[in-house]
Amino acid sequence: MNTTFKPAWWLPGAHLQTLWNALCRRPPVLERQRERLWLADGDFLDLDWHGPHDAKAPLVLVLHGLTGSSSSLYVLGLQQKLAAQGWASVALNWRGCSGEPNLLPRGYHSGVSEDLAAVIEHLRSARPMAPLYAVGYSLGGNVLLKHLGETGAACGLQAAVAVSVPFRLDQCADRIGIGFSKVYQTHFMREMLAYVRDKQKRFKHEGQAERLATLEQLGPLDGMRTFWDFDGRVTAPLHGFADANDYYRRASSRYYLGTIQTPTLIIQSTDDPFVFRHSLPETAELAACTTLELHPRGGHVGFIEGSLVRPGYYLERRIPRWLAEQA
Repeated sequence: MNTTFKPAWWLPGAHLQTLWNALCRRPPVLERQRERLWLADGDFLDLDWHGPHDAKAPLVLVLHGLTGSSSSLYVLGLQQKLAAQGWASVALNWRGCSGEPNLLPRGYHSGVSEDLAAVIEHLRSARPMAPLYAVGYSLGGNVLLKHLGETGAACGLQAAVAVSVPFRLDQCADRIGIGFSKVYQTHFMREMLAYVRDKQKRFKHEGQAERLATLEQLGPLDGMRTFWDFDGRVTAPLHGFADANDYYRRASSRYYLGTIQTPTLIIQSTDDPFVFRHSLPETAELAACTTLELHPRGGHVGFIEGSLVRPGYYLERRIPRWLAEQA
């Protein structure tokens, strides 16, 4: 355990830690350049660059969580801190998360490591002399760890950090349906279903009959209240999984941890309202190059410290420092 994080006394409990960023933080203002990366299947990903335009400056790829984007405050905050130490960064928007719907019926999910691999290949080609790192939050952290385990020494990264990871997607789908966490579940379901409905309207308006038919084959979207509902009826059929159980088993990063060969830091709290304590990996499951930094408090992508007048963000202090140590 790293004891340098002291949770803000004025944010007692996991939920206040979790909600502070989204509801109360003032957004960091950054000048960024957007790049569109076209994928082999005809779809696209939008990348938002920040920091020095230096061919040799260390480069960090930042991966947001479910229903987030490159404009999520934890992403902006990290990019700001990385630039302050002279590092460049590029924030990925998963398919359909950049403010413009993606072109295909499919979207993104917690195991979409093929899209991450395409981005890493692109960045290594664009800046071949720059050491490349990656930081993933929540869903982004799960995808990152899965990619690291799948590819081993060929992952394309010098080091990686994963924060508030849903290691076992099936168990996390259960956890978010308990107690106050149902509030998060309702929010996510509303956002995800609205996106599918908006895409149906767009395909109909544009005369995309084949793509519209793919979404209509999912059946009515009414009555979905849980992740099990959505992932069984939408995520699985759209992305080639047999059902929700198949998706959760193949996409959960906990099953890939032992084959990671890249220096990796995982930052997690035991009070995460999305993750059961028993969903966290045991020491024996981790590769020798992986460090699990486990805190008793911090919530989900929270880790707020300091005073109410001057709140601090532990993740934005810890992650750039750890990456610099690896460099």
